[in-house]
Amino acid sequence: MNKENQNIEFKESWRDEYLKWICGFANAQGGILYIGIKDDGSVCGVSDSKKLMEDIPNKIQSTLGIIADVNLIQKNNLDLIRISVLESPYPVNYKGEYHYRTGSTKQQLQGAALTNYLLRKTGKNWDSVPVDNLRIEDLDKESFDIFFREAIRSGRMSKDDLSLSRTELLEKLNLLDSSYLKRAAVILFHRNPEKWIVGAFVKIGYFASDSDLRYQDEIHGSLMIQADRTIDLLYTKYLTADISYDNLTRIEHYPFPKDAIREAVFNALVHQDFSAGIPVQISVYKDKLYISNNCIFPADWTKETLFQKHRSNPLNPEIATTFYRAGFIESWGRGIDKICSLCRGYGIEKPEYTVHSNDIMILFKSADSTREQVREQVREQVREQVRNLLAILDGEKTKKELMELMNLKGTRNFTERYLEPATKDGYIELTQPDSPNSPTQKYRLTAKGRKAVLK
Repeated sequence: MNKENQNIEFKESWRDEYLKWICGFANAQGGILYIGIKDDGSVCGVSDSKKLMEDIPNKIQSTLGIIADVNLIQKNNLDLIRISVLESPYPVNYKGEYHYRTGSTKQQLQGAALTNYLLRKTGKNWDSVPVDNLRIEDLDKESFDIFFREAIRSGRMSKDDLSLSRTELLEKLNLLDSSYLKRAAVILFHRNPEKWIVGAFVKIGYFASDSDLRYQDEIHGSLMIQADRTIDLLYTKYLTADISYDNLTRIEHYPFPKDAIREAVFNALVHQDFSAGIPVQISVYKDKLYISNNCIFPADWTKETLFQKHRSNPLNPEIATTFYRAGFIESWGRGIDKICSLCRGYGIEKPEYTVHSNDIMILFKSADSTREQVREQVREQVREQVRNLLAILDGEKTKKELMELMNLKGTRNFTERYLEPATKDGYIELTQPDSPNSPTQKYRLTAKGRKAVLK
């Protein structure tokens, strides 16, 4: 018997609560629920198969409003029930609850995740919902100017497109629903989208430490304005470049590659879950930078999916299309590959991603941060070696005796990594300090060393 997976679930016996699992299959990609099989795949069978074959189909139809294929099968001379569920074209609920199958687990959809699911099932996304009482004339000229400038610069639109009227451009970008502006049009091109969409801005802070915020800024306005100004503000106010000269040419080297930060910020704007009302947040430190945004991943995605070749599946496809046409982002799910490649080419580590159910955070580390980590690892290794030396130093011992006790053979290595650090830090002392190279030289713990051993 196959193992449990995205489309297969095992249960030893029937319980009415398993209608939730059937609901989850129907709301996802369909699947099969086996009754009479343990979690490990071993067959235990069911004793009341005849009654279940009558009850289960009726409960599925009356509770969930769908029809599933319920069959009696045999395995190892034991009765099993196989319930085959097709993906439903419309949302299915169990007593008002919406469940969804993802991986080998079932989740109850709530909040923004439920809203987005219901929109998708009706053929819409959050950013494609029309907005009342807003005219095309209310949109911002500067935001359109930024779009045209970047789209022509990237080659994704031609100079002839400059003659397009606002209405023609919005139609070309699929940002109109009949005569209504979609949410995407409002957040992309309105001067004050926060009037309709709370939290639609970018917040930047400089931290000396996690608890010491030195200064901060907020970038408000349309997404076109946010995209245009966020990177500029980061590289003129928040990040400090090392300056060098090649003859008379001034060379500035920032801690992070600008194109990688640009891609990451724009991805955060595109994939932001605007229904959460929380801005994109950028935290800058001397040697690292965090970018975080609320998001909702496709239900069948995991953290590993991000780093594998995957389809482009933006949370806000209308916004993503406009950002792509402006040349702000890549398509086909290549954003993370591009960011990692840019970091490697810049001589720093690829960024670290922290993924939760409702948000994602990307951490960039500068070369200085990486070097400091290596130095700290070396220091910790030395500290550990000193602790080992102190633990075996009882009374007075020669270098040879200490090496034998620690089962070490390299005299130079032992001296540089054990004796010298312990002596320098005042944990041990020489019995003959005036004759450090004496053949009868021995070592003993100091008061500081004895105190360290007792800890």
